[in-house]
Amino acid sequence: MKRVISTESAPAAVGAYSQATTDGNVLFTAGQLPMTADGELLDDESVAAQTEQSLSNVAAILEEADLDMTNVLKVTVFLDDIEDFDEMNDTYTTFFEEEPPARSAVEVANVPKGAAVEIEAIATID
Repeated sequence: MKRVISTESAPAAVGAYSQATTDGNVLFTAGQLPMTADGELLDDESVAAQTEQSLSNVAAILEEADLDMTNVLKVTVFLDDIEDFDEMNDTYTTFFEEEPPARSAVEVANVPKGAAVEIEAIATID
């Protein structure tokens, strides 16, 4: 049975979607923009800072479901410029220092709200 996950520790959805959903076995987060919980978009910040905020949002959503980053199986990173890959990756690795999840990182034409990065995750529930 589907259950919606929502937390005030991450930004509210900016459209018709949930922060995350789960069936009790796997949790899927929505793409997380570099936006603070109070709605401030960090689109003028560095890619490193945007990556950190996006992954912090993922972590906050996981925490609401009593999970953490070690539960993450797969991450997808959307970049508006693949040339930012190294900067994103340097910050990304600080969130997954041991046994990192599978990951895809792709360049897209645009990230919502003019951000440089958006990150989504799939996590397993113990």
